[in-house]
Amino acid sequence: MRDLTLIFIISSLCLLTLSRCLLAAWQWRRVKQGGGMLPILKGGLRIDAHQIAIIAGIPAILAPWIGHFPLAVAITGWWFLLAWLLLVLLEVSTPQFIHEYDTRPNRIYVEYLKHPHEVFGMLWKGYKAVIFGGVAALALFAWLGHALFIGAAADGAMLWWLRPIISLAAAALTFLAIRGTLGHRPINPSTVAYCGDSMLNALPLNSLYSVSYAVYSMKNERSAEDVYGKMPAGDMNDIVRGCADIGPGPAAIPTLHLQEPRSKRARPLNVVMIVQESLGAQYVGNLGGANLTPCLDELARTAWNFTRAYATGTRSVRGLEAVVAGFPPTVSDAALRLSGAQSNFFTMAQVLKQHGYRSRFIYGGEAHFDNMKSFFLGNGFDDLYDLPTFKNPAFVGTWGASDEDMFSKLHSLLDATPEQPTFTLAFSVSNHSPWEYPGGRIDPEGDPATVENTVRYADWAMGHFFDRARESDYWDNTVFLIVADHDSRVGGASLVPLRHFHIPAMILGADVAPRRDGRLISQIDLPPTLLSIMGLRCEHPMIGQDLTGNGGGRAMMQYGDNYGYLQGDQLVVLEPHREASQYRYEAPANYTPVPADPGLARTALAHALWPNWVYRNQGYTLPHLRPKS
Repeated sequence: MRDLTLIFIISSLCLLTLSRCLLAAWQWRRVKQGGGMLPILKGGLRIDAHQIAIIAGIPAILAPWIGHFPLAVAITGWWFLLAWLLLVLLEVSTPQFIHEYDTRPNRIYVEYLKHPHEVFGMLWKGYKAVIFGGVAALALFAWLGHALFIGAAADGAMLWWLRPIISLAAAALTFLAIRGTLGHRPINPSTVAYCGDSMLNALPLNSLYSVSYAVYSMKNERSAEDVYGKMPAGDMNDIVRGCADIGPGPAAIPTLHLQEPRSKRARPLNVVMIVQESLGAQYVGNLGGANLTPCLDELARTAWNFTRAYATGTRSVRGLEAVVAGFPPTVSDAALRLSGAQSNFFTMAQVLKQHGYRSRFIYGGEAHFDNMKSFFLGNGFDDLYDLPTFKNPAFVGTWGASDEDMFSKLHSLLDATPEQPTFTLAFSVSNHSPWEYPGGRIDPEGDPATVENTVRYADWAMGHFFDRARESDYWDNTVFLIVADHDSRVGGASLVPLRHFHIPAMILGADVAPRRDGRLISQIDLPPTLLSIMGLRCEHPMIGQDLTGNGGGRAMMQYGDNYGYLQGDQLVVLEPHREASQYRYEAPANYTPVPADPGLARTALAHALWPNWVYRNQGYTLPHLRPKS
């Protein structure tokens, strides 16, 4: 058992180090720019020792006492084989995960396991070679693990007086390895972070540790204060309200305020939010990206086009909470998946309900994904139309019905608008791996199943919808918002890769005048702006700015554990358990380190803490919805 434990420790260290070196070789250009291999290997040794000690610590401590029993050796061998296979599985999964998310497997890896139909369907249709290669590697290492850990001989009996000495030594080493440091805080991912490239900071981790740490962090809602530091609630609320240009609200809902519209309307406008999946500015011609969106570019010429709009995160749920609820990003999970936000949480549907609106959500997939169904229906939406409600869709892929099917549903609902005004949230699905769409709509370039061709299809579907919408009776009485939820495959050699947060956003329809607006804005500014265009005088807790006035000038975004606050050309980055850093940013990817401005850093901290604070204190709602204490 002693020898078996030693074999596991050595073989696991070799496995994880080999994987880390191969990943570093794959990303060598960034590794070289970030300082070379030494910090990756040094940090990796600390993390691997921590992980292996968790697995092998108890067998090492017990070996002097039970290592001479064959049954104990056999059980230990199977335990090591199971742990070995888990280590292998996570490392084999890592390259594709880095390709998709520019980091090691994390909480997204776990969250996707909740949706096996969609995820395994995506993997099978889009990544067969990866699957077969992974299965082959797993089988090879399973064979190796069986040879190493199964069938080992029992130890010879140890002298009685030596047993406690060896056990105590093993316990001390296990404790030191698991804690990873003699400092105040035990080892965590920030301990081995060493540069401004978030992906490189993930390489010293191993993927089992990365996923385990994510699961550990998910057991409770993450506290932003524990991650970034503390601030008195009064100061935090004052800063947030000041930046939003709103006065003090009631103690229970500190940002509740009355928004006066810039214009009055005799008849309320219908409003439609079209949220485009994974459509970053890098694909949009009128924003300086690839010329893949001729229909969107044509729409931009007749729209109020925001050319410097930034997403709040890298997941759909993050974008949806921003545009539907005006809720800013936080290190915790997105509001759609928080248990305390499934009812009595502010959304546009709730405030519009007070003005007689009927709200509905349209999605080509299944709305249980990412908890959208529970969140929307629990927070003011009246109707939900997802894949099971689509009759004879033209095309159904892994993630659901195609964009043209979603837009057909949207057109039919708008064309049959009831007497009461409506708010419609339409979320596209086609622009997602494995890049599936109906044939005959576009002329694909090269391999049809690429993100570029899917962007072309998504753009075609939207353009086709607007061709019909302009000829319809509802056009003059409807205002449309087109906005992306986030970019695809966000990554880069920076703590917060801003160029991948740049997204298209435009408002058109009704009497909205064409305008190219170069102000820096956030997704959370869009819902208050729509309320103003609609001519609605209403009370709400949103901290986004009404862009029909003099708003704009700042954006905020969450990138993994890093929080970015961009004001003008100054980017403040908050990292876990570290001092704030600041950069002068020039698009698309030029970051110049500058001395941190304490005032701006404090503003960033207030905005990073505030969402978590109002969530925990049930302070992001409307007065009549807040539970009585």
